[in-house]
Amino acid sequence: MRYAQTLPVSLARLPSMSFFSNKKFSLPPGSALPLLVAGAFFMENLDATVIVTALPQMAKDFGVHPVDMNIGVSAYILTLTVFIPASGWIANRFGTRNVFSLALVLFTLASVLCSASVSLGTFTAARMLQGFAGALMVPVGRLVVLKNTQKSDLIRAIATITWPGLVAPILGPPLGGFITTYASWHWIFILNVPLGIVALLFARRLIPQIPGEKGVPFDITGFVLTGAACLGLIFGLDMFNQGNIDWKPVSMVSAALILGALAVWHSKRAACPLLPLVAMKIKSYAVTIYGGSLFRIAIGALPFLLPLMFQLGYGMSAFDAGLLVLSVFAGNLAMKPFTSAILHRYRFKSIMLANGLINSATIFACALLTPEVPTALTLLLLFASGMSRSMQFTALNTLAFSQVPAEQMAGANTLFNTAQQLSTGLGIAIGALSLRIAGHFLPASDTLQTDVFHIAFIIIGLFSLAGTLDSLTLDKTAGDEIRRKKESVTRPAVPEK
Repeated sequence: MRYAQTLPVSLARLPSMSFFSNKKFSLPPGSALPLLVAGAFFMENLDATVIVTALPQMAKDFGVHPVDMNIGVSAYILTLTVFIPASGWIANRFGTRNVFSLALVLFTLASVLCSASVSLGTFTAARMLQGFAGALMVPVGRLVVLKNTQKSDLIRAIATITWPGLVAPILGPPLGGFITTYASWHWIFILNVPLGIVALLFARRLIPQIPGEKGVPFDITGFVLTGAACLGLIFGLDMFNQGNIDWKPVSMVSAALILGALAVWHSKRAACPLLPLVAMKIKSYAVTIYGGSLFRIAIGALPFLLPLMFQLGYGMSAFDAGLLVLSVFAGNLAMKPFTSAILHRYRFKSIMLANGLINSATIFACALLTPEVPTALTLLLLFASGMSRSMQFTALNTLAFSQVPAEQMAGANTLFNTAQQLSTGLGIAIGALSLRIAGHFLPASDTLQTDVFHIAFIIIGLFSLAGTLDSLTLDKTAGDEIRRKKESVTRPAVPEK
């Protein structure tokens, strides 16, 4: 929530207040609005992983197994997933500034409740409130940029708002580890209070008040079906993680899949669906949902598995484990200056295939890590992993909207954000489930050994590989609409029909 401190730009440079009009403008590079949007995404994603390195200490205080604490992480992401479809309607109905300000208040309050938690149950409830608050920030984020940016500027705009959200999950573990090691895990949430107050003051000045729109009905059926499917899927997998291999988790996951199918059926027939599926007919968009979700599941599992392996398998402190994972952030940072140039130079299909294979290889290589492996080699592997994931995320996020018409942009953005958050939540749940599966192939032990994590990394690597191979279905010209050549940089954009 430190983004409010990075807004030195004069308020006079803010763009027009007509954010949701059809009239387009190019976002000024120094505008405070993109910084605020990027800060919102950073805040949401940071709180998804900041507690990962604190999980062993929190589990000790709550009297549960460290793996059982994954529900504290997945509950936050799951709540984000459930309410993101509704957040767009809420923002349009009650106004963006009001909704964004309310989200900051709720987020700060939820942080206080998290720090005061005395059991896994109360902590999970507080995290769900925090996730709900995070979901309400989405309407003033990506959609504002998408609806008001020319196609030729889309790569730069998406890179600007994607990178902070990509960096946050990597900064989370070392930050949480530092606070846990030298203070207490409670301070992870207490520090959000003053930051939330400062952010609220900036939000009231920087977010224009857009009047709410009436007359658009809320798709209650779609919301219930989608939310129940997400809840059933995540909690069903979590029941597997608790070791309950019986009819209950199987029934819950099966019911979730049925409800998900009903949600799709309803969305195709409803007049005003909560999650419009019309953009799924566009191949370049569909690949970022199907294959992109598999890739995000793999990436979402890594910030959960790596710190646990370094702490429980290597015997490192929370802070030292977080510092090792920080090398992934260094890879993200090193790759950022080159992503836009690469996307303009090479075709999206070639980039996503080659880079996806590299990323899958780095995940499989994590199965070879042991305490005997030189630290420099471990750092180099994680650095390469960070570079490849940065490139793949930017390519996916940019390609998704390259061929989406303006009138379908809002629905496509809502579905994309929902799929993104669900796959991230599934990544953590499947990461924990992979540890459970791996434990069945190895001798019983009271502690998690390094070999258990090795099998888990192989399972997760298969998800990344499957997501990469889905790119083979792309046409070789996919994304050419936004691959700007040097001689066309100053050429006026052709108005959309």
